[in-house]
Amino acid sequence: MALVNDHFLKLKAGYLFPEIARRVNAFSEANPEANIIKLGIGDVTEPLPEACRSAMLKAIEEMGNRETFRGYGPEQGYDFLRNAIVAHDYRSRGCDIAADEVFVSDGSKCDTGNILDIFGQDNKVAITDPVYPVYVDTNVMAGRTGEPDDQGRYAGLTYLPVTEENNFTPALPTEPVDLIYLCYPNNPTGTVLRKDELKKWVDYARENNAIIFYDAAYEAFITEDDIPHSIYEVEGAKDVAIEFRSFSKNAGFTGTRCAFTVVPKTLRGTTSDGSEQAIHPLWNRRHCTKFNGVSYVIQRGAEAVYSDNGQDQVQTLISFYLENASLLRAGLESVGITVYGGVNAPYVWIKTPDGLTSWEFFDKLLSETHLVGTPGSGFGASGEGYFRLSAFNSRSNIDEAVERLKKSLG
Repeated sequence: MALVNDHFLKLKAGYLFPEIARRVNAFSEANPEANIIKLGIGDVTEPLPEACRSAMLKAIEEMGNRETFRGYGPEQGYDFLRNAIVAHDYRSRGCDIAADEVFVSDGSKCDTGNILDIFGQDNKVAITDPVYPVYVDTNVMAGRTGEPDDQGRYAGLTYLPVTEENNFTPALPTEPVDLIYLCYPNNPTGTVLRKDELKKWVDYARENNAIIFYDAAYEAFITEDDIPHSIYEVEGAKDVAIEFRSFSKNAGFTGTRCAFTVVPKTLRGTTSDGSEQAIHPLWNRRHCTKFNGVSYVIQRGAEAVYSDNGQDQVQTLISFYLENASLLRAGLESVGITVYGGVNAPYVWIKTPDGLTSWEFFDKLLSETHLVGTPGSGFGASGEGYFRLSAFNSRSNIDEAVERLKKSLG
């Protein structure tokens, strides 16, 4: 008898984005003439930077020559990329991160789920609410939760609401927790934590022997000077935090797949017999056992992000998407909609008007304006009454979407 993992059966009706796709497909089939503009899933639209494309082409040529051909590479990533990451993303900001603490992967979404493999079942997990669904769903799949309640909150998880009532700043847990998910700039709200607020979390983790999973996938979109780009800018964070980064949104690698996770060698956990255990070798073992590494060609493309031309071209991309966010914000505010985010992040988080629920507002936009966004309730119970719009789109689509929003909501 082949037994299934019953924990998968706890998952709610469907992962958020497939459910959106289902509704959009149904509407599209019923209204084939509708010009639907999708501002839901945060997928990029603009081409890869020329510096990255050129580096990849050169690497492809190398793969066609016996002398420069590459087979299996190091599972942790090639030194040329790990060294570039350390120099540009960490040492330049005063963070003492070593190249062998960097693990190159095919996505931070994957890593934030896979990291659970090396942590025990009895850990108490805290997440912000609303939250990127992967954090919740992978814990459900791993058996760390009970069943969901009527609001979709799973027994066994500690939920930390982030709404306009607390200025989208999560309060420290009132009970001890062991693993803490933080994502800043935040997906889905587009809000940020300033350094003094982030320090409170580092101090909490140090005092409670907890570990922070810090998802900084959107750090390149930070525009304000006093917002930390890495948790390691906070003193003591190397002892309590794992950081996840990605090339997907800053350099457009959503389709080519490259990211990295930083696991400091000073980070410690506790074994079942109460002794200390370094986390770094555990993640290294998991990484080497279940992952064969990112392709040489893609890693050369990622390395080019840190070249002078690459940096200029990536900044152009980031500025383009942030301008899209600014246009969305301005258009919504002009018709009296309350808007958050969109300044240090490519997401605009709005309060749904007229008391509409998140999914009611989704259906209203789809049917009346042929626009697709993401219902806030899909990110958690505290996301009810909110809605996310993504700035990842062409300028012509953003301009058209703004006009439709103003006409429908004005």
